[in-house]
Amino acid sequence: MQLRKRKGFTLVELLVVIAIIGVLVGLLLPAVQAAREAARRMSCSNNFKQIGLAIHNYHAAYNQLPKHCTGTWKADANDAWSTWDTNNSGALSALVGLTPFIEQQALWESISNPNPSRVDGNTSASIGTPTNPWPAMGPGPNRSQYIPWATDVASLRCPSDPGRGLPALGRTNYAVCIGDGWLGHYQNPIRWSNSGGSPFDVTSGGKQMQRQWARGMFVFRTDMAFRDVLDGLANTIMMGEITTDLGDSDKRTRVNRTKTFSSSGNHVKVCEDAGHIDPKRPGFWCDGTNCPTPAPGDAGSSFHGANSSENRGMNWAWARVSLTAFQTNTPPNSEYCGDRWAENGGSISASSRHQGGVHVLMGDGAVKFVTDSIEAGDQRSGPPVAGAASKYGVWGALGTRANREVIEDPF
Repeated sequence: MQLRKRKGFTLVELLVVIAIIGVLVGLLLPAVQAAREAARRMSCSNNFKQIGLAIHNYHAAYNQLPKHCTGTWKADANDAWSTWDTNNSGALSALVGLTPFIEQQALWESISNPNPSRVDGNTSASIGTPTNPWPAMGPGPNRSQYIPWATDVASLRCPSDPGRGLPALGRTNYAVCIGDGWLGHYQNPIRWSNSGGSPFDVTSGGKQMQRQWARGMFVFRTDMAFRDVLDGLANTIMMGEITTDLGDSDKRTRVNRTKTFSSSGNHVKVCEDAGHIDPKRPGFWCDGTNCPTPAPGDAGSSFHGANSSENRGMNWAWARVSLTAFQTNTPPNSEYCGDRWAENGGSISASSRHQGGVHVLMGDGAVKFVTDSIEAGDQRSGPPVAGAASKYGVWGALGTRANREVIEDPF
């Protein structure tokens, strides 16, 4: 009799093969994830390059940069905070004017013409209907039923940022640079007031503030051009990345208004000195367990609620600092330590979901990656003095347009 040999793997051999495959998968997964993030980061950089090209094309067409904080007004031209159904109080961001230059011509047409449609499709509503359409250039940018303001524009989003949907309207991950300046609301004698104006205003009081406060390439309600950048376009940041709020207590995206109410110091690190950053989770504000947390509340309280319109990147059409602008007085990915009035600024820096830094768009159109460890000077000095060099090192100097600061070291 002949013995038949059975062909196949033994159980031990199968287990060994499965173990080898498991080890290989474990080794390869991090590499795949890293490759995916690298692809997302490259896509984000490409978005920025297209935005830079759009700004230069805009400048070639109109001999100026797209204005930040502009639009239509009611009789009171100073009213940039109140927004209306029949006008937008001059509160539109520079991103609105860029839409036809970033392949969003259809969106621009729907904004620049009367628009008879609503997000909810309610044809019997008081406005946004065929019988009573939204006005040309749109209503206030916080009007959630206006379709253009609720539209996510793909070229304004970083693929690494997961923020989506309500309560935000159309989000943005790209913001204009307004420099290193801010107003010391608690101690500064020219603080915001109804009589004195604010940097949003076109009054003499507002312009007085702007001489100290507005040191970047973009200035609220002011026509700016490349000729105003005396430091050189290659040495001046034009735009930067920001993360959008996810409804958590991320210190970069959720506003902490402690700077308004603090008498302990007139600098951008007031919130940190108050102990509001969680020592066990340094990327988040305290939850009240390990350290003191600011009390949540409205604009008069220190801590704004999750998903508030004051939090980062929640509305691409609105010119508020929290939504479409950033400052270069604290390093990238620092905490958002703001003033009660957002126009007074504070510590509202660039941020991203990329590891270790952020993309910035320089005035000449170049896109660079700036690390969180960039030299940022004295973080506990007071507000910068008009005409003086930045107190915030290389990072601050990159944000100012006309201080004659020479940047020698690569960044």
